[in-house]
Amino acid sequence: MLIDGAACRRHGRPPAHPAPAHPLEPLMPSLTDTLPEQGTAPVISAELPAADEVVAHTLLNCLLREVSGPERQSVVTGGRLLLRLPRRGVLLRVALRRTSLLGAHRFTGPVSEQRGDVWTEVDWRRLAEYTHDELWLRTGVRNEEFLEQIASSHGAVATALTVTRPPHAPQDRLSAYLASEQSLVFGHRFHPTPKARTGDPRAWSAYAPEVGASFPLRHLAVRRALIAEEYTDPASVAPLDAQRPDVPDGYRLLPAHPWQFETLRGHPLLRAALERGDVLDLGPGGAPFAATASVRTLYDGETFLKFSLNVRITNCLRKNSSYELSGAVALTRALAPAFADLAARFPGSDMLREPAYRTLALPGPDGTPDRALLEGFGVIVREGLRDRLAPGTTPLLAAAVADEYPTGGAHISRLLAGADERAALDWWSAYLDLLLPPVMSAYFDHGIVLEPHLQNVLICVDGDGRPAQVLFRDLEGTKLVPAHHQDTLGALPPEVAGPLTYDAQRGWDRVVYCLLVNHVAELLAALADLHPQAEAALWARVRDTLRAHAAAHGCPPRMAALLAGVPLPAKANLLTRWERKADREAGYVRLPSPLAEDILRDRTGSVAR
Repeated sequence: MLIDGAACRRHGRPPAHPAPAHPLEPLMPSLTDTLPEQGTAPVISAELPAADEVVAHTLLNCLLREVSGPERQSVVTGGRLLLRLPRRGVLLRVALRRTSLLGAHRFTGPVSEQRGDVWTEVDWRRLAEYTHDELWLRTGVRNEEFLEQIASSHGAVATALTVTRPPHAPQDRLSAYLASEQSLVFGHRFHPTPKARTGDPRAWSAYAPEVGASFPLRHLAVRRALIAEEYTDPASVAPLDAQRPDVPDGYRLLPAHPWQFETLRGHPLLRAALERGDVLDLGPGGAPFAATASVRTLYDGETFLKFSLNVRITNCLRKNSSYELSGAVALTRALAPAFADLAARFPGSDMLREPAYRTLALPGPDGTPDRALLEGFGVIVREGLRDRLAPGTTPLLAAAVADEYPTGGAHISRLLAGADERAALDWWSAYLDLLLPPVMSAYFDHGIVLEPHLQNVLICVDGDGRPAQVLFRDLEGTKLVPAHHQDTLGALPPEVAGPLTYDAQRGWDRVVYCLLVNHVAELLAALADLHPQAEAALWARVRDTLRAHAAAHGCPPRMAALLAGVPLPAKANLLTRWERKADREAGYVRLPSPLAEDILRDRTGSVAR
């Protein structure tokens, strides 16, 4: 018997569930105990799935990772995943294209639910309602936004699928790079609402990377006394001033994202400043900027500008908080020696610094700058690619290379077109050698928590498509372990220093999640789609790279535990979104590690030394 969750919601109480012997009674043995052997044929298709299927599969990914998997309510059998929502009393199934040692399986086709002895197809809306009800029963927390956000994400995916994309990357490097930034049609496959956004859909379509948006900035001239800015060097703000040379004397140029300007132009203090002439609206102008994957960070081929947007995308309102503005410059200044050390020791890696910000400081009634305008018009200057990019390489967004489906020319299936398994493994080893050591050394040697998830890393490839360099970006996610940085943190205002820190364990969880679960596992999955029989060998290469680095650096206890196969932390995006927590407060679920030596020996017959 199934309970109508909608009817229960109308009466203001969570839906009841049928009464099994115990709601958490295991459905079947552990997921990894029943994985079938993989075939040798690629399991990737150039044909993209419809939005309905993508949203349903994404919800299943989240449920499997955060709800049904940890409660042993899932199993792989007969080429299908069976997944139970025990509190809601629903048994679901979906066919598999490929299984995964990490449990991050590839699904195909519709999702079905069991009704009596019959399996009936269930659409994404119904699956979203089931998810809603299960989480309500599990947590006791209400979330009236959840279903609307899933619908918003579905709408954005459906719109993005209408855009025609060339099957191959453009020949010039800048166009190829921007195409990779704008190719993420589906977004994070372990987030329940990866493409959700607030705001006018018509405005969104003008500024979204998925539709190839490129546009001029809105330019404001602001009296010097009403500008707030920090920089590591006066030259750091030159990219802002260069946007428009005809600014009147006594004013400074403040570029604004045109969408944000439209959002804030009705603010009473801004209206008054425009009427007084303290702020001049110079209108749109200058060279067009292209939207990158984050939506609010724009690029003109020379400089990245990270703007505030009063738009919620996935979890967060995408504005630059005051502590983030100051924190970006503080980290650029304080970590310069550490970044220089890492670049020298690992010449195939580097970090894009954020050396300046500028914003509008209009005083409010209490005489202090109005926070809504200070944060709303804050723009962070991030270095462009020219000074950091290795000669002769083409930068590609890692998320585009690792996408589940080949949505652009940067996809791994196109970089390795025609390559055999040995060539794919060689490519993988070369990439791991560039990616893993600097992140681990940043943490252990410098107490720096990098956040190298797929949208924060650029893979720079040579003319043969082989990895030659990695570039890390986005200091917003970079944190400090206090024990290593007492002097730096002590010199900063507490409201800036506090958000810049993680304790050692939380920092380690963040590093391992971003590096291994979000990034390495997803790119490995895309490679395993091309060579399904090689999945264990690909994980063995990860282990080899980590082991070699650990051996050369004293094998710290946390690294030893990682190599011993302790469970891996995965950020609980579904539960974080459901409980409406800030990303910083996100919890983790633990995944069985594919790095354990005995698992890899069972799968490969040996573990390389």
